[in-house]
Amino acid sequence: MFQDMNIDDLVKLTKDKGVVTIDVRSPSEFADATIPGSVNIPFFDDAERAEIGTIYKQDSVKAAMDRGLEIFSAKLPAFIKQFEKIQGPKAVFCWRGGMRSKTSATVLSLMGIKVHRLTGGFRAYRRWVVETLEGIDFKPRHVVLLGNTGTGKTEILRQLKQEGFPVLDLEGMAGHRGSVFGHVGMKAHNQKTFDSLLVTELLQWQRSSYVLLEGESKRIGKVVLPEVIMDKREQAAQLFIQLPLEERVRHIVADYQPSEHKQALMEGFKHIKGRIHTPIAKEIMASLESEQYEQAVKLLLEHYYDPRYEHAMQQYGTDITIIQANTIADAVQDVKDYIARKFK
Repeated sequence: MFQDMNIDDLVKLTKDKGVVTIDVRSPSEFADATIPGSVNIPFFDDAERAEIGTIYKQDSVKAAMDRGLEIFSAKLPAFIKQFEKIQGPKAVFCWRGGMRSKTSATVLSLMGIKVHRLTGGFRAYRRWVVETLEGIDFKPRHVVLLGNTGTGKTEILRQLKQEGFPVLDLEGMAGHRGSVFGHVGMKAHNQKTFDSLLVTELLQWQRSSYVLLEGESKRIGKVVLPEVIMDKREQAAQLFIQLPLEERVRHIVADYQPSEHKQALMEGFKHIKGRIHTPIAKEIMASLESEQYEQAVKLLLEHYYDPRYEHAMQQYGTDITIIQANTIADAVQDVKDYIARKFK
């Protein structure tokens, strides 16, 4: 038979043995939020789940269970084959550790496929995430990257992360760049997904002497940053990245791919054009319409983003290290040099 595991068991097994978590909920439930790194092998698809729910409400529990068994029996061979393809230790879960995960684990065990079942399901995992965020005493010193729009702060962090540096990529976790155009070309995450990703990263870097992250406002897209991130802003080491205006423009155009997202960018601009001097706003709109994106970005930086960022910087302390670089690659090296000096 299969073995049940609780959240603490799951965290330990994931860290020590790389257990693969398998979400047997429907595709829409999986898309809404799941345990990070999970694979979706649905017990029922969305239409089947809706059908069984209707039978449950309009007929009886037994009729719903009978229909569920009929549907699952027909897809059983394909269901098992998907599990057979997954190597290593496996753990299945559904919404609350009920029928779907129990039946999956039982059938797989009978077929000789060893799995664990997460007791309490995703609901228990979500409760653990919330409690962990509220109670964690995150020790590492925050090293915050600041800088005007387009200075490549997120790109710097991602390059450093690839090299093994302790990084909290908050915008990556949020699926948003944190501006009125921040959603363009990205899939925004909800709060549940963001929290799950953040907890995973916080636990990974809990023993580090520092973590690198970008200076953010309280909200990024759809998500709100928890106090564990916001509380340490005052004590953070702060690096202000400076790049030439032309390099910033080039980076923004390369990042946003405006030719592929022209309509979304124009819609986004409508939300802020009232805050820009009318002749400049008209010039920006004309540049967007004529696909002169470099000119539009340059004007946005000079007349909107840079003045706003200067005002926002007043919330930070005065102990800031300036990193003046010609390219993002140079800035990455300068940050690495700073870390080597600061955290020997």
